[in-house]
Amino acid sequence: MGKHAKYSPSSGHRYMNCPPALLLEEQFPDEESPYAAEGTAGHELAEHLIKKHLKIRSRRPTSDYYSDELLEAVDGYVQYVIEQIEEAKHICSDPVFSVEQKVDLSFHVKDCFGTADMVIVTDKKVHIIDLKLGKGVQVDAENNTQLMIYGLGMLDIAEMLFDIETIELTIVQPRISHFSTWEISAEELHQWAEQEFEPKAKMALDGKGEYKAGEWCRFCKARFQCRARAEEYLRLAQMEFSQPALLSDEEIAEVLSKADALKKWAEEIYTYAQNEAITNRKEWPGFKLVLGRSNRKYTDEEEVAEAAKTAGYTDIYRTSLISITEMEKLMGKKKFNEILGSYVYKPDGKVTLVPDSDKREAIYISTAEADFSQED
Repeated sequence: MGKHAKYSPSSGHRYMNCPPALLLEEQFPDEESPYAAEGTAGHELAEHLIKKHLKIRSRRPTSDYYSDELLEAVDGYVQYVIEQIEEAKHICSDPVFSVEQKVDLSFHVKDCFGTADMVIVTDKKVHIIDLKLGKGVQVDAENNTQLMIYGLGMLDIAEMLFDIETIELTIVQPRISHFSTWEISAEELHQWAEQEFEPKAKMALDGKGEYKAGEWCRFCKARFQCRARAEEYLRLAQMEFSQPALLSDEEIAEVLSKADALKKWAEEIYTYAQNEAITNRKEWPGFKLVLGRSNRKYTDEEEVAEAAKTAGYTDIYRTSLISITEMEKLMGKKKFNEILGSYVYKPDGKVTLVPDSDKREAIYISTAEADFSQED
């Protein structure tokens, strides 16, 4: 197999929804961000720690990205995996454990392969566990294309040894305390592969199908210049936002459903254009590079303090209590709860309008104005 899969499972959700994106992306270079590099470092450490638990020889990796916060996140994932390993040992006499398992889907789709973070196989079940170290978007396991592809590949292997009935898919996002698990039967997964995955993957590899903008555009390499995406957001931008009363409820709902994505898209285009101007000296009609506003800074804080004290000024420092997160790290979670648990509270968050697909429970509020306006 080559270094990179042409049809990558991690991009499967995008290619299932926008098949032509696969060939369109080929003209753009691979992207390497600090976040991706940090994620790679975190996965390498997780792999080492799990192998250590399984008594598999492994050398501890090193990285400049290993902050205390990242190490804590990785440890949360590793502890969950270890719990699943020990549970599997109790329900199966000879379970199979595989860390960073290579999964080949070429039987289903040409040049499709990837790596599953953790695979646990017991008598009746294949369990795929995926670590995601991002702090932003919450990712759920239900109908997750990437994990379903991994599950399909592992099912092909496991069915030669076991009578597999269920595939369990789990996503662990320790940095936002999110654990999502979903199960699908082996029969349903095979049906999905035959009816959805394989036909749409073939369309993508052949460059067929229609371009379609959506949340899957987030990591597309063509996202800055994609015409279909631009047309979708420009269509919304052309609505008369200054007079919402002239829009129907359905039109307002459509704007709400895309407003956040529209804002992000505009920010992405701006960032892309600015980077091109700075790094490649690209000139955009009607725009120029300037120096932004900046704040004054001390050249050397110790020398500043000494000079101020020499001049007779002593009240030059401010002190404040360290944050709750820092205090918890200082004391440890158990001691923190014992000593300060009664002094900590979590206020209600700001009331926010979100799509129905959001996992948070809906709230119902009433105001004095609304109460008095109701008829008896």
